[in-house]
Amino acid sequence: MAKEKILITGGAGFIGSHTADALAKRGYAIRILDNLEPVVHKGRWPKYLAGKGYELMRGDVRRKNDWVKALRGVSYVYHFAAYQDQRPDFGTFFHTNTVGTAFLYEVAVAKKLPIKKIVIASSQFVYGDGKYQCVHNKKTFYPELRTLKQFERKEFDILCPHGKEARFFPFEEDQPLTPTNSYGLSKEAIERLSLRFGKTYGIPTTVLRYSIVQGPRQSPHNLYSGALRIFVTQALAGKQITVFEDGKQKRDFVNINDVVAANLLVLKSRKADFEIFNVGGGMAYTVLELAQKVQSVLGQKSKVIGYKSILIGGFRRTDTRHAVSDISKLKKLGWRPKYGIEKSVRDYVEWYKKNF
Repeated sequence: MAKEKILITGGAGFIGSHTADALAKRGYAIRILDNLEPVVHKGRWPKYLAGKGYELMRGDVRRKNDWVKALRGVSYVYHFAAYQDQRPDFGTFFHTNTVGTAFLYEVAVAKKLPIKKIVIASSQFVYGDGKYQCVHNKKTFYPELRTLKQFERKEFDILCPHGKEARFFPFEEDQPLTPTNSYGLSKEAIERLSLRFGKTYGIPTTVLRYSIVQGPRQSPHNLYSGALRIFVTQALAGKQITVFEDGKQKRDFVNINDVVAANLLVLKSRKADFEIFNVGGGMAYTVLELAQKVQSVLGQKSKVIGYKSILIGGFRRTDTRHAVSDISKLKKLGWRPKYGIEKSVRDYVEWYKKNF
């Protein structure tokens, strides 16, 4: 009996390649579509994909003909391919992320392909700064983007409209979305069109909103690949670790192994059809705590620098103050995060030292 074939877009990358390995162990035939973005892959297939028997297809999700070729004979699709950067390439975000996803459904519908499920990779970036409650009058609100003047004055915490202290609430799947950057906006659009087209044309679809995923194979060349990559690169180069703002901003870090487990769980779950799930680590850490963990793992005692006001050419003015996801909904399907931040740091450091 022929193996069921799974298409993984962006499969040469961090999350995609780990998911491919796990699916192959379960007996699926793997086809990978990737454009081998020079910033991430230097235009070459990564060594960790060699000799595994995967069908490697170089192509671009922005080209409909590449989708036509990639979707032939496929039973399931994991759509990880996406453009991520801090540059103001607004058109590229939507052309790659949103239009590319629309082509997936367009081809599936036009060709009447018997796709059993599509799993869409989204992000907690769709929430923006999320929901807060004013400590003074207990009213909830969704804050606007922090201004440059606030950063310059080192006013990092979000206050309520009356200037009083405010409490942050972890992101829940059904709350209003207020993305602050192009990536988050494009992911919000992807979610909407995927679920709408999926329901309209009878293609089971699940959306996964990942928190900050950490672990081996996270490209050190990608400027958008997160604090762990930056901190490890700086520390191993003998530089001081630099932390933006005051380091007290909270983040939700999730191990790649837990993400892969979530990816596999929703594939065959009927309860996951046409649903959105947060995939997070279940714990909130400050960015400073992550930096200190990197130092601890590396046995270093260098000081962590505080806020640097780089307002031009690198300052991430669209960063959210806190980003932590509530994962109770996914837990109801039987999923639990098993690995903590220390394993993520140790595994990444070990992989980095072996490969760079």
